[in-house]
Amino acid sequence: MPEVLTSSQIESYEENGYLVLEEVLPAEGLKAIRSEIARFEEEARSMSSSNDRLELEDGHSANNPRVRRIRLPHTISDVVRDLMYSDHILAPARDLIGPDLRLHTTKLNMKSPENGAAIEWHQDYAFYPHTNDDILAIGVIIDEMRSENGPLMVYPGSHRGPVYDHHVNGVFAGGFIPDEVGLNPGDAVELTGPPGSISIHHGRIVHGSAKNTSDRSRRILFYEMMAADAFPIVGSLTKWDGIEDYDTRMLCGEPTLTPRLKNIPIRIPQPQPDVPVSIYEIQKGLKHSGFDSVS
Repeated sequence: MPEVLTSSQIESYEENGYLVLEEVLPAEGLKAIRSEIARFEEEARSMSSSNDRLELEDGHSANNPRVRRIRLPHTISDVVRDLMYSDHILAPARDLIGPDLRLHTTKLNMKSPENGAAIEWHQDYAFYPHTNDDILAIGVIIDEMRSENGPLMVYPGSHRGPVYDHHVNGVFAGGFIPDEVGLNPGDAVELTGPPGSISIHHGRIVHGSAKNTSDRSRRILFYEMMAADAFPIVGSLTKWDGIEDYDTRMLCGEPTLTPRLKNIPIRIPQPQPDVPVSIYEIQKGLKHSGFDSVS
């Protein structure tokens, strides 16, 4: 029996590739995350360039710290790590992809008020193809998510379609232009909601987010995970330091040495551009923004 999701929510996810569950996280949990963000923004004041903890946004300064991503926050914040192992995060994931879950990565994406950076249209699976696609991302919505502050947007049902070519001139660019592959920009759906809500999106769904044009922040904490029997394909951007290290990433359930193979489309994200490993930097290889076509 499902732990927290209804049968209609599970059916909707399978059909559309996403869910939004409103006001899942209690107020004290949100307050703790915001305090952690403030701590990292204070740390950024002394930085002039990105490091392995914090990725800075254009326009950053000591007087106006602008952080666009906190990298692997579960490794540097007990608050984020504890939430990762909670039923707020793992129960809906178990309902959707089974009891044995392995962490892929975490990140806290932040869009500063007035022009916080866009993330171009892409599929997560294009970055890290696996032997099956029981892969999803759970996003903790930290600020009110509305049209004007750059919410996550998805193309419903696109997780059941192809893995699109994310290359430009033969080099992986981490994104593509939806209308150039036959997707109608008017079909994209915004995943909006109040603080403390969570969004869930399938690893193959086409998604992205426009710039933040509002006067308030847009921050979302992502936990990306997969079924334990989904193993990375050689050439993906999944970190691999051997099975012992890989098994330390188990979130719940039991690891396995038996990958489950599914007949699904796969593209390898190679060759890589000669830039830092960051979706923001990789996507600079695109010729123009896919959000030029979104009304």
